[in-house]
Amino acid sequence: MELRTVNVTRYVTPLREGGSLPAIAEADDEFLYVLKFRGAGQGVKALIAELIGGELARVLGFKIPELVFANLDAAFGRTEPDEEIQDLLKASVGLNLALHYLSGAITFDPAVTPVDARLASQIVWLDCMITNVDRTARNTNMLIWHKELWLIDHGAALYFHHSWDNWKEQAVRPFGMIKDHVLLTRATELEQVNAEFKAIVDETVIRDVAALIPDEWLAEDPSEAAQRREVYVQFLLLRIAASDKIIKEAQHAG
Repeated sequence: MELRTVNVTRYVTPLREGGSLPAIAEADDEFLYVLKFRGAGQGVKALIAELIGGELARVLGFKIPELVFANLDAAFGRTEPDEEIQDLLKASVGLNLALHYLSGAITFDPAVTPVDARLASQIVWLDCMITNVDRTARNTNMLIWHKELWLIDHGAALYFHHSWDNWKEQAVRPFGMIKDHVLLTRATELEQVNAEFKAIVDETVIRDVAALIPDEWLAEDPSEAAQRREVYVQFLLLRIAASDKIIKEAQHAG
């Protein structure tokens, strides 16, 4: 499992609907990306959640825009006239995360695009496991591109890492906020999906995904970075082990 690294060459436009002020940017491979900045409000933790959530989704067969590491040079953005953006660029020198920009994609609307019970159950299962609070009717974080459903933006997931206290207890706790999930009422095959998906997301997969996290995003000290990485691994292992109970709670919430 590996992510490409690109160098950002051009800041195209900010995406102001995102709270962390992501942007469309061009890289040295001449592709456009939605760039998530390490210097934004939630810092590298949002990038870690984006990386883990996105790559787990890819393993499970969901359509996810390619994720890449995006390197931002210190000289980049000096000519940017907007002070807020210039400050963000200065704070984001180094390795950031970007998603391939899906040109022409439209926001998923459940009233326009029906989602079958199986796919709805698969998405709800993933979001229960990674504690993704941000797939609501107000902000679905799903796109329709070439008539297919694509998942984006997992930066609000794994919120336990904003406070490392009691992370083991949090790992096995039901996900109460699943009640607001945009697809919960359609997710009528959660038990079947749970049996299939928990067999796929085994320890090898979880460790492979966690290994993608750059040390510099975890801690300055390499030994501390290894400890933090292991917490993510153990959190996900505990969560998958408790998936039967977690899924039952989601069914009751629906």
